Amino acid sequence: MLLLIPIVLAIVMGGIALLVRMKASKKPASLKKIILPPIFMSTGFLMFLYEPTRPASLQIAEALAVGMIFSIFLIATSKFEIRDGQIFLQRSKAFMFILMGLLIIRVAFRAFLGKDINPEELSGMFFLLAYGMILPWRISMYFSYRKIEKQLHNSGGPTVISTNREPAPYK
Repeated sequence: MLLLIPIVLAIVMGGIALLVRMKASKKPASLKKIILPPIFMSTGFLMFLYEPTRPASLQIAEALAVGMIFSIFLIATSKFEIRDGQIFLQRSKAFMFILMGLLIIRVAFRAFLGKDINPEELSGMFFLLAYGMILPWRISMYFSYRKIEKQLHNSGGPTVISTNREPAPYK
C-alpha cells in the first residue's frame, strides 16, 4: 500500500504536468513563465532541514546526474515559434510520450530502490532528480526564447511594451 500511493500521486502529477504544458502552448511564452518554476521549486530544498530526507553525497550526485540526463529529452522537445507576432512554445507529440516514459522510469526506480532506501531519503533523491531535470531544461528554454525573441525583434515584428501605469491626463 505504501508503494501504491506514490505511484498514483506520480501518475496524477504527470497528468497535471501534461495538461499544464498543453494549456501553456495556447498562450504566448514569456521569460517569467520560463524562469519562475525552478525558483518556486527551489523552496523544496527546505525539506533537507529534516535530517532523514538527506541523501548521501553519492546519492545526491546520482540523482542530479540522472535528472540532467532526463532533461535532454525535455530540451529536445521544447521549441519556440513565432505566431501572430508573439512567441509560443510549440506543441510536441513526443513530449507526451517522453513525459509518460519518464514517469514509468520514475515508478520503476521507486519500486526498485524503495526496498533499500528509506522513504524520506528516497523522496529527497527524487526531488533532486526532478530539480536536476527542470533546471537545465529551463535554462535551455531561456536561451532559446532569447534567441527567437531577438529574431522577432530583428524581423521588425511588433514590439509589445507593457507598463502598469496609466498615461498622465492632459493639462
